[in-house]
Amino acid sequence: MKLFNLSLKLKGFPIKEAQTFLRTIKGKQKSDFDAYLKTSKQAIVNHHLKHNPFYRDLAKHADVNDWDTLPIMTKHDLQKPLEQRLSNGFSTKNVFINKTSGSSGTPFIFAKDKFCHALIWSNFIDRYAWFNLDLNHSKQARFYGIPLDKKGYYKERFKDKLSNRFRFSVFDLSDTQLAKNIEKFKNTSFDYINGYTSSIVQFAKYLEQQQIVLKNICPSLKACIVTSEMLFATDKTLLETQLGIPIINEYGAAELGLIAFQNQNDDWIVNTEDLFIEIIDENNNVLPYGEEGRIIITSLYNKAHPFIRYDLGDIGQLSKTSTQKKPILEKLIGRTSDLVTLPSEKKAAGLTFYYVTKTIIENDGNVKEFVIVQLKLNAFKISYVSDEILTEMQETEIKEAISKYLEPNLIVKFERKEKLSRSKSGKLKQFKSYLA
Repeated sequence: MKLFNLSLKLKGFPIKEAQTFLRTIKGKQKSDFDAYLKTSKQAIVNHHLKHNPFYRDLAKHADVNDWDTLPIMTKHDLQKPLEQRLSNGFSTKNVFINKTSGSSGTPFIFAKDKFCHALIWSNFIDRYAWFNLDLNHSKQARFYGIPLDKKGYYKERFKDKLSNRFRFSVFDLSDTQLAKNIEKFKNTSFDYINGYTSSIVQFAKYLEQQQIVLKNICPSLKACIVTSEMLFATDKTLLETQLGIPIINEYGAAELGLIAFQNQNDDWIVNTEDLFIEIIDENNNVLPYGEEGRIIITSLYNKAHPFIRYDLGDIGQLSKTSTQKKPILEKLIGRTSDLVTLPSEKKAAGLTFYYVTKTIIENDGNVKEFVIVQLKLNAFKISYVSDEILTEMQETEIKEAISKYLEPNLIVKFERKEKLSRSKSGKLKQFKSYLA
């Protein structure tokens, strides 16, 4: 039984129709594809200009027949109540709703219509098949976070069960826990690993210390997919050596889905089936293939919420060998996340703070940006930009979340600022440690 497809279908996501549509797009030849892309871009713009007051106001000075005059959407533009950004005919009751991780420091809530969400999953299913992986049947070892509140915890565990995966904690990367992970791999026929880069790298370092190649104790493993953080060449070599399987680099965003996925030749193939990717300079001019700039993405099928020429907050470069149908991502900058080291010597993934930031994110868009800095082993500072200062109750809730996800007795200070400084790449790094 295809439990994953069935779970999507039961939630109202038309996965079968989306997969059929995806095959139609993939079957287009180059000449047909160029025409398809032009038509699709114009169609999504026309849709939102007609049915979305938020986008109509945002693009009021644009020439709808000149793509380059359309505004670059930023995360700041989206920091207002979701109801104000939905297209006519859509409400919070008939769309898929989620929150960005806030890894860029600018969190917001977003929506996708149900066909768009199904099409995104169709793309993941298609890419995984490149490595003989099947979301319906392949057993996944998942290195992701999980909510620690009772309701959220069991909800994710239930989703894991339906999706045929077992979740390993990224909140605890101690030697004791990593030894338990090894035992789980010995006794489970996992087909692949999927998760945060830094957590899997930490696991590989422990395997190296123990002189263990994971494939030797779990022969069913076929591949490892790393996501959400930068994969450096040295870390990839370590993973290949200690896991004993191909390492696949995945690049995506919650609000957009799959952006790029490495193939068997290590080419990072950009998703052109439901996204349109541009690289622009600081003056918003489109750059030719081979030049480095800001990554701008258009979601071609999200009719519920506009993501048109959306600035994701990353810097990247497309290969000179790219074509409109097959762009190749050659370089991606700025998606690294440090490990958190604590007084107890416990280590956790930097993306642990994804779960802490959920206590800060509110639908009213009060908190605009934030960064978390580790000043000492036991001391952290949260700097944020907001319309209103955080209340004492909100600060307490954040401290309690940090205590729950990391460990108790940590010192947390808050600092409200007019503006937060950015790195050279232009990205606001959510977590930074001064311990190094």
